Amino acid sequence: MAFLEHPVHSREPGAVRPRRLRRCAAVVALNLATAAVWAGGSPDPIEGKWYGKAGFPQDRIDLGLEFRRNAKGELKAYLYEPVLNFYGLELPGVVVRNGETYTNKDYAITLRLRGDTLDGTYMPLDAPAELRRTQILPAETPIPDLPTGPGPRWTAKLGGSIYAPAAVRDGVAYLGSTTGLLYAVRISDGSFAWVFVAGRAIHGEAIATDDNLYFVCDNGYLFKLDRRTGKEVWRYDLGDERVPRPLPHQVLDKIGVGEFDFDAYAPRPVLDGGVVYVGAGDGSFHAIEAEAGKRIWRFENRSSTKAEGTPWDTLASSKNRTTAVLDHDRVIFGSFDHHVYALDRRTGKLLWTKDTRAEVTSSPVVIGGRLIIGNRGGLLAALDPATGSVVWRATLWGSSVESTPIPAAEGLFLIGSSDLRRTSLIDSKDGRVVWRTDVYGVAWARPAASEKFVYQCAFGFLPYDIRHRGGVVAMDRATGAVAWRWPSPDCDRALITGFVAAPVLADHTLLVGGLDGNLYGFAAE
Repeated sequence: MAFLEHPVHSREPGAVRPRRLRRCAAVVALNLATAAVWAGGSPDPIEGKWYGKAGFPQDRIDLGLEFRRNAKGELKAYLYEPVLNFYGLELPGVVVRNGETYTNKDYAITLRLRGDTLDGTYMPLDAPAELRRTQILPAETPIPDLPTGPGPRWTAKLGGSIYAPAAVRDGVAYLGSTTGLLYAVRISDGSFAWVFVAGRAIHGEAIATDDNLYFVCDNGYLFKLDRRTGKEVWRYDLGDERVPRPLPHQVLDKIGVGEFDFDAYAPRPVLDGGVVYVGAGDGSFHAIEAEAGKRIWRFENRSSTKAEGTPWDTLASSKNRTTAVLDHDRVIFGSFDHHVYALDRRTGKLLWTKDTRAEVTSSPVVIGGRLIIGNRGGLLAALDPATGSVVWRATLWGSSVESTPIPAAEGLFLIGSSDLRRTSLIDSKDGRVVWRTDVYGVAWARPAASEKFVYQCAFGFLPYDIRHRGGVVAMDRATGAVAWRWPSPDCDRALITGFVAAPVLADHTLLVGGLDGNLYGFAAE
């Protein structure tokens, strides 16, 4: 079986342009012609409501389907999937009958009717499903009345929207915003130590050493600063200053106004052995001397091109926006060109590559000896970091994997999600879900964990077919039970609100950067 052979549905905001959001249940990976509709004079025996379970033993979910004919006489399926917050979603395509077998090719559903039982496979990855006839299907429930937690101890106004998490060293948080400024903020009270003018938006997390800071900026440079003074030491030209980053506009009358993508992040530089490793928006990847800022080597994605006249929006499809991971003599990163790349750290030579069939926007991480990766097609997978071979594959049930995982105890990892709206604790050995918690918003950010709590940031997305609300959620680390949720206020006519930047724990403080331009400092346990 191919690495990602089957289509994975995604209503995830980053998977489609806004003008297509109302049709975004369409299959991402395949575009199959619709078969002819079975024509029968009487009601089809499958018509009605069905409810049951779908998935492999590692991750089972509740699933409901309703079948009925539309005005054209076509047999249609309507999805009730509480884990993905769908309640009566009309699926694309039509349902075709062949004897006792019913197929919706546009949604990769194949079911066999056996009396009052339907069994078969449900996308993605041909997950087994078994449903029984029912009279009642679930309906969406309100967000529960949860404790709001301690609230922020202080707020620092940075101005522009904050997409990058803070880097922390010696009681100071370092982070940038869309204003083009990098700030040094004291964790004790939110006051400013210094501000550096980078020139354009900063979407990437900095790395802080005893003496220096390294970060990338949308003006195409990797900067090195003196950490204590904020003075520039050197800048290295990554060559991607012309690559566009079309973020969603914050004030829209309706979805469909303008063109944008959810290209929210930039890579954090990785420093080891006096070498800085970092990707760029033009499909290149660089190894740079940390001391002098000189190039050691440069790698270019196979799919990228700099031929004369190549449109930059085409070139941007090769963006390397993920943070690399170092594993022995390898440096590994993901790309918008659907691939994961492993390079020789010393020479930049390609060791292996894996085509995931969708944009890789979350950063790969080695946990429990497995390389954990995800993509915008809904794939979550573990690879052998030495060879790129697949160890296991799973899914976030059609939700894009934008969140970067973080290690938990004994080979487990924590990861957020998109339309799935949940934070999950998963075993890196086999993909088994230990617990999964609804955080009521789009959880793109990587989580943070203390000994007691898991913290997840989420953003709200309006208008949309799934209810998403922004906020910060604290969950019990052992069980996933919500301890408190601090909601971000909805903003009238704002498309996205809340938190895209990952939370950071330091000095008993939870640091959270908001799309409203504020850095919040919460008391943390």
